[in-house]
Amino acid sequence: QEQLVESGGGSVQAGGSLRLSCAASGYNYRRRCMGWFRQAPGKEREGVAVIDAVGRIVTAESVKGRFTISQDNAKNTLYLQMNSLKPEDTAMYYCAAANSWSACVLMGSRYDYWGQGTQVTVSS
Repeated sequence: QEQLVESGGGSVQAGGSLRLSCAASGYNYRRRCMGWFRQAPGKEREGVAVIDAVGRIVTAESVKGRFTISQDNAKNTLYLQMNSLKPEDTAMYYCAAANSWSACVLMGSRYDYWGQGTQVTVSS
């Protein structure tokens, strides 16, 4: 069982930046991918960015050029640097981990473990 804890959310004005962190507990030798997903009220969950165990990245078009996913394996931590934030980025952001290579895409249904989420609110 892998436990994920997100932090770093908050309220910012449009154009601002936030850095989300996701700390994973223990060592999951089967982990192949980690990713960030978000869900706004009344909307479906969407994939933001994922990174696999060898560092390959997939980023959603809606955030490409503004958001950057990274991981620090020594710290067992996943990050999401969010720049040039827009009001439409307002959502609950979730960290997820998967034990299968086939999960290294922007599809939340393929992920095995989820954090509790951290709220990001962007005002205009």
